Amino acid sequence: MRPLEVTAYNLAQRFVGLTEIKGALDNPLILAMLKLDGDWPKHDEVPWCSAFTNWVCWLLRLPRSKSLAARSWLEVGQPIHLGQAMAGFDVVILQRGPKPQPGPDVIRASGHVGFYGHHGDNAVSVLGGNQADSVKVSQYPISDILGVRRLH
Repeated sequence: MRPLEVTAYNLAQRFVGLTEIKGALDNPLILAMLKLDGDWPKHDEVPWCSAFTNWVCWLLRLPRSKSLAARSWLEVGQPIHLGQAMAGFDVVILQRGPKPQPGPDVIRASGHVGFYGHHGDNAVSVLGGNQADSVKVSQYPISDILGVRRLH
């Protein structure tokens, strides 16, 4: 039997389909992810992409931001060029919200974080939480990338 290599990306895939619960009820797993690094979230209908990324990294004992702010990941791991990125232990930090957005030197601004999947000429594939209120793979414009970080 071949040993199973567990990467952050393939562990994160196990959560695909995890979704917020609209209304008065909350998804207890998303709340647990949020509570790992913050006391303020009382419901799952808040930004939780960083909570998901922290959760997966916590499970694997990888470096993590310990923050619910997506841009906090710009200070974790080693910076790498997008051309070096591979699915496994790399995260992508993206601009989010109305343009113009500040650059990667501004940590206290809106953003998004998830695990790198692959990229083409114009888009990057990201596996993350709080993508359409669930864990899923989504495509984002390469122009929105603030940074790529290697965690392992």
